[in-house]
Amino acid sequence: MMRAVSTGLLLLLLVAQVSAQALLETSTNAGKVKGIWNLDRTVTSFKGIPFAAPPVGDLRWKEPRPAKPWSGVLMCDQFSASPVQNKPEPFAMWTEEFIAPPEPLSEDCLYLNVWTPAKSPKEKLPVLMWIYGGGFVSGSAACAVYDGEALAKEGIIFVSINYRVGVFGFLSHPDLTKESGKNASGNYALLDQLAALKWIKANIAAFGGDPDKVTIAGQSAGSFSVQALVASPLSKGLFRGAIAHSGASMGKFSKKLSDAEKIGTELTQKVSSTNIAALRNLPADSVWKLASTLPYGSFAPITDGYVLPDDIGSIFKNKKHNDVALIAGWATGDAALTGQPKSATEFKAWASATYPDKQSELLKAFPAGTDQEALQSQNKLGNLNFAGYADHVWATNNTSNSYLYQFSYVPTDKPGFPNYGSFHTSEVPFALHTLSKWNRPWKYSDYAVEKFMSTYWVNFVKTGSPNDSGLPEWKKYDASQPIMELKEKPVLKPGLFKKEFLVLESVN
Repeated sequence: MMRAVSTGLLLLLLVAQVSAQALLETSTNAGKVKGIWNLDRTVTSFKGIPFAAPPVGDLRWKEPRPAKPWSGVLMCDQFSASPVQNKPEPFAMWTEEFIAPPEPLSEDCLYLNVWTPAKSPKEKLPVLMWIYGGGFVSGSAACAVYDGEALAKEGIIFVSINYRVGVFGFLSHPDLTKESGKNASGNYALLDQLAALKWIKANIAAFGGDPDKVTIAGQSAGSFSVQALVASPLSKGLFRGAIAHSGASMGKFSKKLSDAEKIGTELTQKVSSTNIAALRNLPADSVWKLASTLPYGSFAPITDGYVLPDDIGSIFKNKKHNDVALIAGWATGDAALTGQPKSATEFKAWASATYPDKQSELLKAFPAGTDQEALQSQNKLGNLNFAGYADHVWATNNTSNSYLYQFSYVPTDKPGFPNYGSFHTSEVPFALHTLSKWNRPWKYSDYAVEKFMSTYWVNFVKTGSPNDSGLPEWKKYDASQPIMELKEKPVLKPGLFKKEFLVLESVN
């Protein structure tokens, strides 16, 4: 009798265990895919799902085409190749956890990854799509700190995507403009991101997701991408929320098409041609090396009249953007990317030359009485120019709920490394709950920041608001201009940069 009871209990436990497992196999519009479970079988990851055809050969520098259907079941247990870029190597504060795997690199890179906790396709879970940074010349969805398992355990579906970078992501040329059928060329990276969003719209329900509850997020170049997607008429209806980490601009965000075409023509002239076919016939590494002879920043988003119909600042200020819920902010270390600090004398001279009619007004908000004061002003101005001021303009032109933050928490040092403070990208593992993927001797304070920050992010993906009853209230951005400072504990600071924003509105 005891044996029968024990056997019955064992069977019940086995049935319960099986029913608790996340789905392992599902179908996309191109074919069936199979993923792999995490250790406790609560999350399935599908790595390396093609969302578009390989952009190679005649498809190099063309809008992405649909993925070719396959027969059978595609095993999706490994990341795809990362986009062609310089050899990925750690540098400065960006250790290997933040860097693309050194290999493989390939033009055939248009794949995405899905982490889902769904047990069936019927669950309609909210979705977060992550867009990596890297200055538009590097990056990969396979970076360790972009792992999606931890956030998926919180009840959302996490999707990370690859997109073309550098010359393959942003080459414009008169021939490309003519052949496009849209009288535009150059924004192939943004079109890749749009193709991934369309794939999510068509397929995410099969993974237990809700195609009407998609939030896009990205950092640095990924954040500028988020802003561009919010600005683009092509993305209407593809997402309901946006999270922008450290990157936004209301100035001349992108080159004019005519200027970008000149860069493309200059590149073809380097192979004694004016025809795009000369570049299409070269191997990818040869094209990359050739493009590397041009100045940094040659390949970036373009006001092409198609993806971006106008300068991005004009789109937002005229309220022609996609009005979606927003979290946006910056890290206090972002200013380090804006150039070498000037002495007080040099900073005053710069202010006079840059804002001849507004110099005194600028220096009241950003004083430079001493070199130390000038350094502090430049750090503040650098952060606001890199993202803060644009985030303010973005939020004030939104009717949907908007929430701004400043990340100032200093992660625990890695022994033997300098203390880089709240450096550019340091907030990402806290928001994505991936400190376990970043090799440092973490303390309780680090895990506490990771917990509250990732909870705010997950809440936002689920509801469009970061708030719940267990966290300090994060007030939406309004006339009092509350900014949440994310440090050891979240602290709301109304009017943190109100004076500075008013000055920047005046001088710009």
